[in-house]
Order: sequence, then C-alpha cells, then structure tokens
Amino acid sequence: MIDSNLILECEKMMKKGSASFYEAFRFLPSPRKEAVFVIYAFCRLIDDSVDEPENSPFTLEELEDHFNHIEEAEGHFIWPSLRWLFDNFPIDKEPFLKQISGQRMDLSLTHYQSMKQLEVYCEKVAGSVGEMLLPVLHDSPTPDVQKAGIQLGKAMQIVNIIRDVGEDLNRGRRYIPDEWMASYQYTHTEFEEMNVNFKFKKMINGLMDLAWDWFEEGLADIESYPTESAFSVKLASNYYAAIMEAVKSNEYQVYTKRAVVSDKKKKAIYLTTLQSALEDVDHQSIEA
Repeated sequence: MIDSNLILECEKMMKKGSASFYEAFRFLPSPRKEAVFVIYAFCRLIDDSVDEPENSPFTLEELEDHFNHIEEAEGHFIWPSLRWLFDNFPIDKEPFLKQISGQRMDLSLTHYQSMKQLEVYCEKVAGSVGEMLLPVLHDSPTPDVQKAGIQLGKAMQIVNIIRDVGEDLNRGRRYIPDEWMASYQYTHTEFEEMNVNFKFKKMINGLMDLAWDWFEEGLADIESYPTESAFSVKLASNYYAAIMEAVKSNEYQVYTKRAVVSDKKKKAIYLTTLQSALEDVDHQSIEA
C-alpha cells in the first residue's frame, strides 16, 4: 500500500485546486479514491508548469522527462505516487503524454481558428483525463465507455473555456475560434474590448449547447460503472454544469467576473444527485 503521507500531499493538491472535483470524488472507496488524487495532482503539476511557471516545481519538459523515466524519478511525492498508480491499476501512459502535449499547445497556440482545432485541444487536455480515470473508476470499460469518458472530459473543458474567457484574455489567449465568432458576427474588436452584447451572449449559449451535447454523450454509459463511481462522475458533471448556470446568473460577464457555484448550490446539487442515485439503485433492485 502507498505511504499515506504521499496520498495526503496529492489530496491536498486536489482539495486546493478544485474543491468541486474533490467533493465529487472523495466519496469513492479505496483505492479508487487515492488513485484519483494522484491523477489530479499530476495533471495539476502539468497545468501549473504552463500557467504558473513561477510557482511550479517543474518545467513541462522536466515533467515529461521524469515521467518517461518514472522508475528512476525522485525528489517529489508525485513520482512514487505515480509508480503506485501504475502498479495497481491497468492504466496506460499514453493519456498522460497526451495531456502534456495538449498543455504544450498553450505555449505556442494562443488563438484558435477552427472548432476542429479547438476540439483537438479539448481532447488532449481534458479527454485525456477521462482516459486516465476510466481504468480507476470502471472495472471493464468497453470502447464505447472509453469514448464517452473522453466526451465528458471535453464537455468540462468547454465549460472551463466559457468560465475563463477573461482570465485567458489577460494571458494573451483566446480559445473561442475565429470561425465560431464569425458565425455569430462577434468581432475581434468586440472581444478585445470585452463587449458583453447580444451577439456575445448568443455565442456563449452556442458553446453551452455544445457542452451539453458532450455531457449527454459522456454520461450515456454511466449505468455500466460501479455504483460509487457512477455517483462521483454524475456529481462532478452536475457541479460543472452548474458553472454554466452561474455564468447566466452573472449576465454572461465572463470577462471580469468569475462564475462560482455557491456552497449552498453545491449542497443542493449533492442532495439531488444522491436522491437520483438512490432511486436508480431501488429501480435496479426491483428489476432484479
């Protein structure tokens, strides 16, 4: 079993980096729960190496090099934690390398031209997380279940893009593609001037519709998951979907105001998701 101090460090990173994810996945039984903490911690290190290099213990190149030589990597709690993860779950290393390649795109590609280009990015930085988590959360994932996991990650990434428009603009990035802006006749000047007008709201609604489509595809095979895993995945999805409602409540002001789901709202989401899960269990018992 892994040293509890290593897991504690990973757990602290998840609790600090994403309270919503932490609240969703902390209900998992061991060792699934600990595995999620490790995966999140490594992904956070990758993300921080690009977005907050001044506060990161590693550059992206160092992370990639250490990961490629994982058996010898030392000097940080993440390396023995990852070794434990790979020793205890049938996880392939490819999604982790895909995640790194996706984050590397942020260093060179700051403005997107097409939705196809954006979807490739979403699959690399977020669909890859679904691929990492699947062998932890699911006992025997089929190709359809794997595809659904990727779609779910992509849905969450679209929500991130909507929520972080202003933060990304301050970093010199724009993820909303040229062709998407053109289809809503929202100009680059309006974007630079942070203009929240009717066209902008309609454009953001279009992205929300895309996210909802991907959420639906991502949850299509959720009944095949173990009960506890299904609950955590649904809860995480519901927390993320609520961010879009928070954006609407803020009158779509994502340039200067961060959409936050209140603790009161999260509690309501938890209770609703739990009630739905209990009803599903009852329904399955009756059918059995």
